[in-house]
Amino acid sequence: MKEYATEKLRNIAFVSHGGAGKTSLGEAMLHHTGAVTRMGKVEEGNSVSDFEDEEIRRRQSLSTSILPIEFQDHKINVLDTPGFMDFVGEAISALWVSEGAVLLVDSVAGVEVGTEVMWGYCEEYALPRIVVISKMDRDNANFKRALAALGSLSRDVTFIPVQLPWGEKRAFKGVIDLFKMVARPKEGKSEEPIPEDLADAAEEARIALIEAAAEGDDALLEKYLEGEQLSADEIALGFRQAVWSRTFIPVFASAGTVGTGTIPLLEAMVQLLPSPADAPARSADSKGEEVEIRGSDTGPLAAYVWKTTADPFVGRLTYLRVFSGTLSSDSRVWNQIRREEERLGTLQLLRGKEQIPAKNLHAGDIGVIAKLGKTETRDTLSEKTAALTVGSPSYPGALYSVAVVPKTQADAAKISSVLTRLSEEDPTLSWHQEASTNQTILQGMGDQHIDVAIRKAEAKFQVGIETEVPQVPYRETITKVGSSQYRHKKQTGGSGQFAEVHMRVEPLESGEFEFVSEVFGGRISSGYMPAIEKGVRGVMKGGVLSGHPIEKVRVAITDGKEHPVDSKAIAFETAGREAFKLAVRDAGPVMLEPIVELRITVPEANMGDVMGDLNTRRARVQGADSERGRSIITAHAPLAEVQRYTTHLRSMTGGRGFFTMEFSHYENVPLHVAEELIAAAAPDGDED
Repeated sequence: MKEYATEKLRNIAFVSHGGAGKTSLGEAMLHHTGAVTRMGKVEEGNSVSDFEDEEIRRRQSLSTSILPIEFQDHKINVLDTPGFMDFVGEAISALWVSEGAVLLVDSVAGVEVGTEVMWGYCEEYALPRIVVISKMDRDNANFKRALAALGSLSRDVTFIPVQLPWGEKRAFKGVIDLFKMVARPKEGKSEEPIPEDLADAAEEARIALIEAAAEGDDALLEKYLEGEQLSADEIALGFRQAVWSRTFIPVFASAGTVGTGTIPLLEAMVQLLPSPADAPARSADSKGEEVEIRGSDTGPLAAYVWKTTADPFVGRLTYLRVFSGTLSSDSRVWNQIRREEERLGTLQLLRGKEQIPAKNLHAGDIGVIAKLGKTETRDTLSEKTAALTVGSPSYPGALYSVAVVPKTQADAAKISSVLTRLSEEDPTLSWHQEASTNQTILQGMGDQHIDVAIRKAEAKFQVGIETEVPQVPYRETITKVGSSQYRHKKQTGGSGQFAEVHMRVEPLESGEFEFVSEVFGGRISSGYMPAIEKGVRGVMKGGVLSGHPIEKVRVAITDGKEHPVDSKAIAFETAGREAFKLAVRDAGPVMLEPIVELRITVPEANMGDVMGDLNTRRARVQGADSERGRSIITAHAPLAEVQRYTTHLRSMTGGRGFFTMEFSHYENVPLHVAEELIAAAAPDGDED
């Protein structure tokens, strides 16, 4: 593959709800431009994009693939993203390194929840975009209905068809090109006169297109108002400005599995979407100062790492987008975040899993490099003398978590490093050790997301992992002042043990723990205070009610006694421990549970069911709003009640509901729930 200058590049993310046909459309583009000799199919597991074993097994995209397509002396880097919402992080990363997006909408299903989510991210990143009404060859396909449904995405833009379908369902022959006013059968390489039965509709749609194009360019608007005819190139030029300003969104028709409408869409991606040289400047950090970088080979080097994967044959693969400057094989670069120099081997271009060697990556291009030692996702590679750090996107918080357990002792030795590696590859995946439950917690966007990560750990890193529902990280605290005293005395014939501790505990408004001594007159030597504190902290780790940590407590040692011979640190540690247990029980101990804030978006028809379900989960609704025909509910709910909410909400709304979840605060567990938790934690036969 030859090198392409920045202005000849296009980086375009294919995004949609799951199953809208992104991978099939990308496959058709590769086939009709000669990159592959036959079209693969997702159902047969032989597409270029979905090459991972797990993708082939599930028949769906799980990660973003790069499809470089050479067309009309341009290179279009198509980033084929997953549509299932568990893997939204992959789509976010792809959009972040793209100048434009193609949003696919199923001609039968219309606008779905994933469509709305992806539209929102395109808006957030201010990306010019194209809408493709896909699968026009399906039974029940309806272009007009799908076009009308697009209005629910935004009231601030106008959706303008630049094509009309030439037939629908099994009669879908091709598209009517409103730029050239010709019919283009099959993939669109040839042109024919528009059929008579479509001529009037085409003429009417072309008028709307011309008016949108004229609005995008003052000179064209003047020419149009004077009654002069606009050429196809003039219409495309004016319409491009309208697309870049995001006031008009062009709408196309296609059927990716049979390749219909492919070539006109490729032409539009080149004509209507910006190159890296045309895109707005990116902000970057230069040693504490914000600077702007543009897509130019002459600028300072800034290559952003947007993805990392583990390849079983070549090791670690680092995906790079060059925002500025030129990156060359066999060169040295500087990672400002890690404060490390990296030696680059041979740069590669990826086409699915096929690796194509490249000597240089020009500004705006996307490629990979193998076996970088220190660089991680969201790092920037630059020159040491002009160190730059490109900003990274924000990713949604975890919605689903599991406790992970190694299958064997050998797996236990490697599980931490493997979980870290998986989290480095996927910014929406994370793990931590929960101190209160002593469990290893893996967090992600949903059950499929976690399941794929577990399978990847076994397939790529040879580590077996089992999962279970995490224990809720409850806490304990006190509600009033309590006091106690405890004497520890032990005589076993030799040197004995003696310690007496008087203690007061009280709620602590700020901070987690405070330990002070109020002992005067040497009743307890100051050298024993650390031992008493150690005993107290030991109890705090395991609590006194249900085995959960105690927090927000101030402990004051008020008095005590010691023996000149028998007093030892171990004795005061024991006395401190027992005195603290008694004092806490005297201070109105309560259990605390984590409360999360939910922001739930569902169709209005499902709002009643969702509200009723929230009531059964001890949730408190904070507010409700309506936006574009969907209800948005904000609520506080106990984590214990919503650990599997992502699966339940999808089931309740037919997959059309989604939510975000963030930790909010801890609050008291209701008495009847606390009694159950305490009883469950008590040893058999212990009713106290």
